[in-house]
Amino acid sequence: MRNESILKNQTAAYAVTKLDYQAIPQLSDKDKKYIREDESLRPFYKYSPTLDSFGKVFSDKKFSQEKRKTLVSVLKKQYKKIGVEKSATLWDSLDALEKENTFTVITAHQPSLFTGPLYYVIKIFSTINLANQLNEKYPNKKVIPVFITGGEDHDFEEVNHLNIFGKTINWENSEKGSVGMMSTKTLAEPLAQLFDVLGDSENAETLKRVIGSAHKKFEKYSEAVISMVHEFFGKYGLVVLDMNNPELKRQFSPILKDELEYQPSGKIVRKTIEELEAVDYPNQAFPRDINLFYLKGQMRNRIEIENNVYKIVDTDLQFTKQEMLEELENHPERFSPNVIMRPIYQEFSLPNLAYIGGGGEIAYWLERQSQFKHYNLNFPMLIRRNSMLWIDGGTNKKLAKFEFSIPQIFESTDVLLKKLVIEISDQTLNLNEEIAKIENIFSGISSKVTSIDKGLKKYVLAEKTKQIKVLKNIESKIIRAEKQNNESSVNQVRKLREKLFPKDGLQERHDNFIPFYLKYGDSFFETLKNELDPMDRRFTVITGS
Repeated sequence: MRNESILKNQTAAYAVTKLDYQAIPQLSDKDKKYIREDESLRPFYKYSPTLDSFGKVFSDKKFSQEKRKTLVSVLKKQYKKIGVEKSATLWDSLDALEKENTFTVITAHQPSLFTGPLYYVIKIFSTINLANQLNEKYPNKKVIPVFITGGEDHDFEEVNHLNIFGKTINWENSEKGSVGMMSTKTLAEPLAQLFDVLGDSENAETLKRVIGSAHKKFEKYSEAVISMVHEFFGKYGLVVLDMNNPELKRQFSPILKDELEYQPSGKIVRKTIEELEAVDYPNQAFPRDINLFYLKGQMRNRIEIENNVYKIVDTDLQFTKQEMLEELENHPERFSPNVIMRPIYQEFSLPNLAYIGGGGEIAYWLERQSQFKHYNLNFPMLIRRNSMLWIDGGTNKKLAKFEFSIPQIFESTDVLLKKLVIEISDQTLNLNEEIAKIENIFSGISSKVTSIDKGLKKYVLAEKTKQIKVLKNIESKIIRAEKQNNESSVNQVRKLREKLFPKDGLQERHDNFIPFYLKYGDSFFETLKNELDPMDRRFTVITGS
């Protein structure tokens, strides 16, 4: 399935190609299964991901006025703390959240260094665009796009680097615990490395101002991330939320208490995982008996229970049941949901309609519907975020030189090189004719021996297979030799493919947005806003002129 059209951005013409997700080899079978709404997964989610289905989601989502007031209070304090002015766009959205006809659509991501991989930005625009579509289709409702930054996450190795211009910038830091609680002082060296490669263009100065001021002004990393994301995307109506907040956790404490006392989530999710595995859908997350961490200072460690004693893993801390419940009552901010409880915490705390995420995120949300029923929470619509490949003008010209089509470039490097050498060689490199002759010869032999001894047929077929394999090996050697004869072109194709598919994976999972912003500025964001439609279940390829 392919659809191509020529459009204009602020600086140049660009083409948009849409490809069927099922034809993208870099995506997992699990991911594709949800995208095509495979019938075997239908019991594990509530709403079909379509705009029309939102009418039912609106009516199903119940959210108390008390929770709205808490949410708005938390957001206003958060923004005031980082010095955000009372802009009409932001404050109107926050005030609207107190009204019963206002809802959210959310995405979430770890606080990756300077946004990390490109899909960080893609997720954001998928969410912004979904909110805009809903506001247009349902004018009597208001929908606000929300980005939840994982301020409590402690997987530092997953967020402490970014890939840019073929090199990796690393954040070295000896702190432990929640990444959001870490100091920004150790970011001086990564910032210096980043600024060294940016140059001094107008777009580079914008990047230095936004990224630099955010990470130099605030002592706590979570505040720097909120500031940076707001500066880049607040003008599009995006609201950023760090849920590592005592007010939100205090209102969530009844569910935290239930998890501590009775541990229902692990049992429920394990059962759902078994049901998913029965339809060939492997599990994504690993539920524990208690799906909470203990969060304090530079500590975010798992809570385990043994002989009615609550132990904080890898520490000497332990609590009786009464002491643990008193700790929760006095300090709810010290209890941090893990991946099993995080969706519950999000949906409990926001008037949310849909979650927009990648294939892996959708997979772990599919494990949660029974858990939501247990807590009498409405299960949101799950929408697979957009996936995208951006091809700049120079790269596009090289593709044209080698006559590679957009669908072809998703094939492996070996396949592309084989196509290349066949196209440029003045010799016939395949042995198709010879193979056809072998098949005909052995077909005749098979007919003869079958009339004499049927047992000989298997032997003949085996010999045919051997001979064809020999010819295929010879064909491979011929192509390999021709590759050596055209080494320059071969190396160009290898570099081209590595640029578009770093480490043979998707660009969006490796490259950062900064090189694109350096070249195109805000028009890069405007193009994403114009072209990323989260309800369009096709892969987006944008090619410059």
